[in-house]
Amino acid sequence: MDFDTLLSRLPLTSVQPPPLVTVVRLTGVIGRVGGLQRGLSLAALSDILDTAFKPKRLSAVALAINSPGGSPVQSSLIAGRIRQLSDEKKVPVLAFVEDVAASGGYWLATAADEIYADESSIIGSIGVITAGFGFPQLLDRIGVERRVHAQGARKAMLDPFRPEQPGDVARLSALQAELHQGFKAIVRHRRGDKLKGGDDLLFEGDVWTGRGAFDLGLIDGIGDLRSVLRRRFGDKVKMRVVGERRSWWRRRLGLGLGRQWAAEAMAAVEDRALWARFGL
Repeated sequence: MDFDTLLSRLPLTSVQPPPLVTVVRLTGVIGRVGGLQRGLSLAALSDILDTAFKPKRLSAVALAINSPGGSPVQSSLIAGRIRQLSDEKKVPVLAFVEDVAASGGYWLATAADEIYADESSIIGSIGVITAGFGFPQLLDRIGVERRVHAQGARKAMLDPFRPEQPGDVARLSALQAELHQGFKAIVRHRRGDKLKGGDDLLFEGDVWTGRGAFDLGLIDGIGDLRSVLRRRFGDKVKMRVVGERRSWWRRRLGLGLGRQWAAEAMAAVEDRALWARFGL
């Protein structure tokens, strides 16, 4: 018997590789990019998302979300790219909320086919907010004259150094209403019949714990990333974290350089205020 004949009669055994799930961490305020405060944006995440969906034998992509929100534009762009890649590659997406997925953070979660959270996670804040300060009396008190020259009746809308104008407030309210309608449409489209409750309950900016969000259909279950993936794909599932590499000096120093420090300090204060809204 020749070697080829002998080889053909040997029993064939195939070793299947373990299921692979890539993990993308979406942590931080949405929309701020630069220096110390590296927020979430499509520009910063584009390559990471492409890499996450790249493996040939891919069981799912998991999103580990911890965000208090931020830019509605970047929320829409990031969520849209995730959906495009999921549909193109025919790979399901699972979202796992850690401390918080509020406002834009929840928008990101809706990009997933299923959403999970801890019982104590904070979820929701489906609304639109604009916050700032007004200093109309400060300049008079310190003897400084404010000079603004503009073309266009609303070019200086909501200038913090002049009294608030009713027309400006009305215009801002209209813009917020338009953004709010878009946010609500996304949630309705992605969650569909799973939602339990009317608009006056779900879409007035309220937040819930993971258990409350589950009862309202905003999430699909209670659980953490590792436990759910092992239950879904087996104990041998391989979880590969895909992320951005930071330069060595940023890892060591964690600091912005040069003239950026003042802007970074202000950004840090603003970002901290967003997290503080949810007790974090």
